[in-house]
Amino acid sequence: MLPAAFAFTGWEVAAALLAALGSAFVRGLTGFGMAILLVPILALTLVPIEAVLLANVLSVLIGLAEIRTLVRKAERSAWTIGALVVLAVPVGMLALLATPDPLARLLIALVALSAFFAVLLPRRAAAMPGLLATGATGLASGLLTGFAAMPGPPVVPYYVGRDIPRDVAKASMMLVFTIASAAGLVSAVAMGVLSWRVVLLGLLLFPAVLLGNWLGHHASGRIADPLWRTFVGLTLAGAALAALLKLLA
Repeated sequence: MLPAAFAFTGWEVAAALLAALGSAFVRGLTGFGMAILLVPILALTLVPIEAVLLANVLSVLIGLAEIRTLVRKAERSAWTIGALVVLAVPVGMLALLATPDPLARLLIALVALSAFFAVLLPRRAAAMPGLLATGATGLASGLLTGFAAMPGPPVVPYYVGRDIPRDVAKASMMLVFTIASAAGLVSAVAMGVLSWRVVLLGLLLFPAVLLGNWLGHHASGRIADPLWRTFVGLTLAGAALAALLKLLA
């Protein structure tokens, strides 16, 4: 029996637990995808703002657990993108609060689907993009962090789409996502929309995230680039399509 103050049903906790484990595995495997997979699934049973904030809580916790490695390996562009994300997150969160729940669920599912197409983009040269592309990536990522806890769709093609080492791409994306999620939580606290029950649920799910992330890291070194790109693309597409079909049913 769950405490009354917790206010989540057993079904909601079970669904969140499975979603956290699976999405964390994808994060460990690829360096991205946790929020893109997690939020559409959570939004089917939770209020969208709670789904977004729960994903932010989990992203911050797992990011802090790896912060020394991320800072050491990340490309310097991650700090520029992260700073712009911080500026744009409150705007995205205000947009989410002003959007009716059914429409917000639909938009979140569509954002997840867009990540599938981002993964399919052809690779570019390893050179760091210019200030305009970097700035646009940071602002778009911040807006999506506030609205859907999904900084990934703009950030993934920025790093994965370039011919740079996989560990650099993964560390850079994870660092941006940690900064983005922390900014989302700070904005939520300032707006008075972060509840203790969301934080408690995040702490409850964190062991599953740690396990999934460890399993993903373990598998990452054994999978060739074309295979993991295909795996992630299909997983992202499946999660987004499942969310869309649920909304249209």
